[in-house]
Amino acid sequence: MCEYTAKDYKKGQPRWCPGCGDHFFLASLHKAMAEIGVAPHSIAVISGIGCSSRLPHYMNTYGMNTIHGRAAAIATGCKVANPQLAVWQVSGDGDGLAIGGNHFIHANRRNINLNMILLNNRIYGLTKGQYSPTSPRGFVSKSSPYGTVEDPFRPAELCFGARGHFFARAVATDAAGTIDILKAAYNHKGASVCEILQNCVIFNNGTHDMVAKKEDRARNAIYLKHGEPMLFGENNEYGLVQEGFGLKVVKLGENGITEKDILVHNAHCEDNTLQLKLALMEGPDFPIALGVIRDVEAPTYDEAVEAQIAEVSAQKKYHNFEELLMTNDTWEVK
Repeated sequence: MCEYTAKDYKKGQPRWCPGCGDHFFLASLHKAMAEIGVAPHSIAVISGIGCSSRLPHYMNTYGMNTIHGRAAAIATGCKVANPQLAVWQVSGDGDGLAIGGNHFIHANRRNINLNMILLNNRIYGLTKGQYSPTSPRGFVSKSSPYGTVEDPFRPAELCFGARGHFFARAVATDAAGTIDILKAAYNHKGASVCEILQNCVIFNNGTHDMVAKKEDRARNAIYLKHGEPMLFGENNEYGLVQEGFGLKVVKLGENGITEKDILVHNAHCEDNTLQLKLALMEGPDFPIALGVIRDVEAPTYDEAVEAQIAEVSAQKKYHNFEELLMTNDTWEVK
């Protein structure tokens, strides 16, 4: 296998606002692809419409900037038609969960072998600041000047509800954390969803301030790793325990709490009950979960389709058009 560097996957000059989270994510994606080691000509990056959907223009791979909300549909066709390609689908929260919401849930339900990236800044950026499906209730924007009167989608909840088998989360400004989940997503066979929390400096600045900086993540986030205790805090002084049907934050050393009392993360558990609780945690009472939250193997749609075609073809008397013509009565016109 050839060794690649991030430079091998770079193309063009990104045109996003200075400070946009897309810059951070793009750099991490280049590095992740280099570490994964798949040749650029064996990769396709598919996007829809929006600021984030410009990303294929800056990838030295196959790519397609499609129409609004249809990235998952095009990516599905791409993977089924050419199963050997590594297909990455990139959407924003508007493109992926509003007009593209139907395709998002069915790509997860079918478990198509796609790496689905959801760049979530809780706003429509390209169309200049309308609220999106992930904007919080009461959010003031150009399309909701008095505040939204609806509750947002929570991407993890939507993914899990669609029987998704892989969900991970990272912060765009955290390169190491982003690269880790992108590599895990690639290694997962089936639909993988990576939610990237990122900033829109123009229309929704500071939306993820709780975890944007390293020191903030130390206080307000928990990095989940399969098989390891759920500890967090600047000195890993806090942990998560089960209380009834829910979770509780405890401090090591208080009330006799030791590391043995802390829950151990199981990303491979078929039952997603605890994984969903972890994915839906949010401050100020709970840390925001980062890392791979769910990673469970299951049959994939594209492999099933390929196997079905092979099985049906083997039973047919014909395998090409000429053989098809000869399967029925033939006659000659003179």
